[in-house]
Amino acid sequence: MIGLNRLKGEGSSSTLFAAFLYFDFSFMVWTMLGPLATEITDTLASYGFLMTASEKATLLAVPILSGAFLRIVLGFLVGKVGAKKTALGAQAIVIFTLFYVSTFGENISYEELLVVGVGLGFAGASFAVALPQAGQWYSPRLQGVVLGIAGIGNIGVVLGFLFAPKIAEVWGWQTVFFVAAILSLLVFISYVMMAKDAPKEVYVPRPKHLSDYIRLLKDRDTWWFNLFYAVSFGAFVGFAMYMKVYLMAMYIDEMEVFGEEVLKEENIHVVAGYFAAFCIMAGALLRPVGGAIADKIGGIRSLYIFLSFVAILIFINAFITLSFWFAIIVMFLIMANLGMANGALFQLVPQRFSKDIGIMTGIIGASGALGGVAILEILGASTLMFGDYTIGFMLIATNVLIAIAGVSLVKSRWRTTWGIKSGGII
Repeated sequence: MIGLNRLKGEGSSSTLFAAFLYFDFSFMVWTMLGPLATEITDTLASYGFLMTASEKATLLAVPILSGAFLRIVLGFLVGKVGAKKTALGAQAIVIFTLFYVSTFGENISYEELLVVGVGLGFAGASFAVALPQAGQWYSPRLQGVVLGIAGIGNIGVVLGFLFAPKIAEVWGWQTVFFVAAILSLLVFISYVMMAKDAPKEVYVPRPKHLSDYIRLLKDRDTWWFNLFYAVSFGAFVGFAMYMKVYLMAMYIDEMEVFGEEVLKEENIHVVAGYFAAFCIMAGALLRPVGGAIADKIGGIRSLYIFLSFVAILIFINAFITLSFWFAIIVMFLIMANLGMANGALFQLVPQRFSKDIGIMTGIIGASGALGGVAILEILGASTLMFGDYTIGFMLIATNVLIAIAGVSLVKSRWRTTWGIKSGGII
């Protein structure tokens, strides 16, 4: 992996691995409703509740929305009680939620699923704990690769799409929650043993107060980072959650043929999960690559490159009727560049807000999650109002162009002010 050899003898490898593991399984749980959306829809329909496209988008959006606000809460607690205690408390809530669904899921209502989504939001809030916990151990010159490695926990989304539909097909979708609960319990135990808060000689914590939030929210750079992450991570998590629904709606015939001819009559839900996982994997695996590239050429230049590719590819998806395989390639490249953009952005954040990394990770992470909610609602509304995804993709691509314009507006000021003394390349 790019830049990995630079970490030898630096920081705490056990804590970095624990942060990655915690983040990985948390992301799998946070986005679990995505790969199971069609199966859950069928279950609710069997006892009379027929979900509309808007209700389906809302169900997928609830964990993302609750995760957004909980990132701020957990980011605050990281400064108050430490990253490790905060992580353990959040994991306990998630484990309880998973066991609840595995026990009562057979007759669960739509309203109960919305509440479950709130519980799953604690898994999504792991972002505000795992990243600062890992970053606190390392110097500014290594933040891109370190937070990229911790952030590669996005691969958990891929695991969900790979295995959840198959488990659901064989044993029922409720069993997926039981398996996830057991795995989360094992991660909890591993985290207890491996994770350590950085000692004071490495990192001096600054307990946060409400005034700190107010101070940071008054800083215009906070809002620029919020915008950029709402676009880059928002698009990543929004597309990831909606990917299976999108593929089932647009390319069900091609996937059905593929399942019959290549995968020995595999269930169409499973096939859709495989292709969704393939696309999402690009963004998850390449996030640390984006961070490492940003360490080399600067986060600003990296954002220009990655976001430009994203805008072009989304416009292609909006205006050109793509064949199935070409659509998969385009979505794969979109997710790859979004993942690298996320890594590049978090090469910049610790350099600008080195003394407030915990709270800023929460604030910026919340904006990213809110961006994901917006993506889900845009895609749901596009199909409901216009019958296809064209308008939705156009709006998303326009948001990316706005972010690129924002980078152009701040680059000179950033490079001539805090960038000079940040300790890294911006």
